[in-house]
Amino acid sequence: MNQNPSVTINASRLLERFLRYVRIDTAADPTSDEYPSTQKQRTLAQLLEQELVAMSISDAHMDENALVWGTVPATNGGGTPAVALVAHMDTSPEAPSANVNPQVIEAYAGGDISLASGIEISFSDTPELASMIGKTLVTTDGTTLLGGDDKAGIAIIMELAQTLIENPHLQHGDVRLLFTCDEEIGHGTDKIDLEKLNATVAYTVDGGGAGDIDVETFSADGATVRFKGNNIHPAIAKDVMLNAVRAAADFVAELPRDNMTPETTSERQGFIHPNAIHGGVGEATVELILRSFDSEDLDGYADIVRQAAETAAKKTPGVKADVKIYRQYRNLREGLEKLPQSVDFAEQAFKNLSRPCSREIVRGGTDGSQLTEKGLPTPNLSSGQHNIHSVREFACLDEMVEATEHLVELLALWNTQRS
Repeated sequence: MNQNPSVTINASRLLERFLRYVRIDTAADPTSDEYPSTQKQRTLAQLLEQELVAMSISDAHMDENALVWGTVPATNGGGTPAVALVAHMDTSPEAPSANVNPQVIEAYAGGDISLASGIEISFSDTPELASMIGKTLVTTDGTTLLGGDDKAGIAIIMELAQTLIENPHLQHGDVRLLFTCDEEIGHGTDKIDLEKLNATVAYTVDGGGAGDIDVETFSADGATVRFKGNNIHPAIAKDVMLNAVRAAADFVAELPRDNMTPETTSERQGFIHPNAIHGGVGEATVELILRSFDSEDLDGYADIVRQAAETAAKKTPGVKADVKIYRQYRNLREGLEKLPQSVDFAEQAFKNLSRPCSREIVRGGTDGSQLTEKGLPTPNLSSGQHNIHSVREFACLDEMVEATEHLVELLALWNTQRS
């Protein structure tokens, strides 16, 4: 049964929040050395700070790194674990993000969704649409991404905070709110002070669809392979030029192609993914990501990269290859096992609401992966996102409402845990 008296989520206000947030361009920049990587993330951070202050959250503030913090104070007299709710403000740099023009479809009737740009969200290629007939959807105009990853999560957490403040009869401990930057480029937790956050458990609200509890992510390393050649005018290049571009191309060709790639794997299979190449004759660089659900596999993947680089360099004698492997994050599962209630309570909250749920694996990572590795168990929860990082991205308002209701019930379960 429900742990808290029923409460109605203000769906119209939640939608207004979401539309307000997605119109702000917050794309991260993987080439930047600054934090946050783009100053435009501060625009959303400032807005969230202002809205939290307007809600009467007295400790709401944006710090020097553009992270936004706040606390909804306990209504239960204290003595229960503090729960942190986390979402990221940045959006993916992999699709256009300026001038987002969200389109609201009320009572979706089914079938293909035609966007203003002339492209479609295909019903046959998007099986989840079959369960959304009659629901409210938000799409783009087809020229940009939407930014539901993770502004849906932000809107859900902000609406939850407003709901808790307006309903002091809802029993809960301290609820920490945290909005981060640069998650999409792997730096979402770089500036988080866990002592300041002061929580027992956290949840990222950054998942797709509804009813998913993400309990495993990839373990992840990155690799940078740099080929150094010798550039000279091609008219006088004979026996002098060493073409690093050619070596880089040979390196990519040497990597697995029919297996161990994103294009050829699914479920629990890992991969080696060359995702960027840049440079010129004198020096060319290939960036890669290495992913596996078993952390031990990553050492083997790194050996494959090193061997391919060595082989490629030998094909262009004189070219030098430098390989750097760096750690990114580790499988969420490894840390969640230390606090099983983090997942059990999320699952029980769905059961209390008589809603289906499932424990899922994520072929990617979240801020929760790194937070968990740092010692704060952080499962990931659904937030109504679909077709992320794409001009065909959309979000489901009904699923966002359900996610907010789920958080209310989840906090009530943590309210039963007295220290």
